[in-house]
Amino acid sequence: MPIKNRFAELQSDITRWRRDLHENPEILFETHRTAGIVAEKLRAFGCDEVVTGIGRTGVVGVIKGKTDTKGKVIGLRADMDALPIHEETGVEYASRTPGAMHACGHDGHTAMLLGAAQYLAETRNFDGTAIVIFQPAEEGGGGGREMCEDGMMDRWNINEVYGMHNWPGIPTGQFAIRSGPFFASTDQFEIVVKGNGGHAAKPNQTVDPIVAASQMVTALQSIASRNADPVEQVVVSVTSFESSSKAFNVIPGSVTLRGTIRTMSAESRALAETRLKAIASGTAAAMGAEAQIRWIPGYPCMVNAEEQTEFAAEVAASVAGSCEFADLTMGGEDFAYMLEERPGAYILVGNGDSADVHNPAYNFNDEAIPAGCSWWAGIVEQRMPAA
Repeated sequence: MPIKNRFAELQSDITRWRRDLHENPEILFETHRTAGIVAEKLRAFGCDEVVTGIGRTGVVGVIKGKTDTKGKVIGLRADMDALPIHEETGVEYASRTPGAMHACGHDGHTAMLLGAAQYLAETRNFDGTAIVIFQPAEEGGGGGREMCEDGMMDRWNINEVYGMHNWPGIPTGQFAIRSGPFFASTDQFEIVVKGNGGHAAKPNQTVDPIVAASQMVTALQSIASRNADPVEQVVVSVTSFESSSKAFNVIPGSVTLRGTIRTMSAESRALAETRLKAIASGTAAAMGAEAQIRWIPGYPCMVNAEEQTEFAAEVAASVAGSCEFADLTMGGEDFAYMLEERPGAYILVGNGDSADVHNPAYNFNDEAIPAGCSWWAGIVEQRMPAA
């Protein structure tokens, strides 16, 4: 099953949809316009059911095959939200919303799944039911979790679920995937180090939280270097060091540290939380200060199921001629919540030599559209072949 001719015919339409979404980005759960367009198109395509408001602003479309002898149901998921970034691409369809941009290609994901939905609704050349899932708030809001908590998987009896993300650096329209842990868990922390401020000329009369916090930054790296199993992936990043004073001659009363810890297993995740709290408390106490620690759980590790990954790779190879083995990524992905509820797989489709995602110069490559759409359609048609 190479790239389907129908998607070559539809590419200009899908590109137009994608660029309209790009021009009108919406952040987190505020995807009202996007969700409205998605629902309108799914109804126009002739989907058997279109439901809005799943996971606040998510949309679900139901497409029944010509037959349904086995009761198989496959879910296909795309994310809809943009990022709080000011665009610097210079394209004619650049964002018209200041401070918001489709810098991760979710406009492309949504457009490709819409294209696949149109094709599947036209042909229905499969035995079972396809559920197309359009999710808000992937970029930090946990929209996938909220759609699952709204009962999406059970409501439509979804058996398996598949996701896709464009990936700069992979040749356009090529694919890469791996089984097992793929994207990292992404927890956050905030540590307020409280001391006793005073004059910079009299440090002996203070408890300097800057010194304590500086020691803490270094000590936290021992989580990865000395606590975690050396073969495990653990990344500790202190990304913000903020003093309560901006003066040159004042030792502040407090310092706030913020950052992330990323891991690839539940065991490493639990270890990292335990050690961060112990190190922060102990380091502060050793310096005569106090640490107030807030651990903010983020997305869990995203784990591809072995059987579904093998199948997804086979479909990708039938579209593109081959499917590469993907590297681990320490980025987070809230498709993890859906994979915790149902077996499935998440694949990368090449975006070519573009700026990286989350970069103000990034742009989705419309030449990837036929391959992406063909993979979506192939998942349904090959996993649920017509009776």
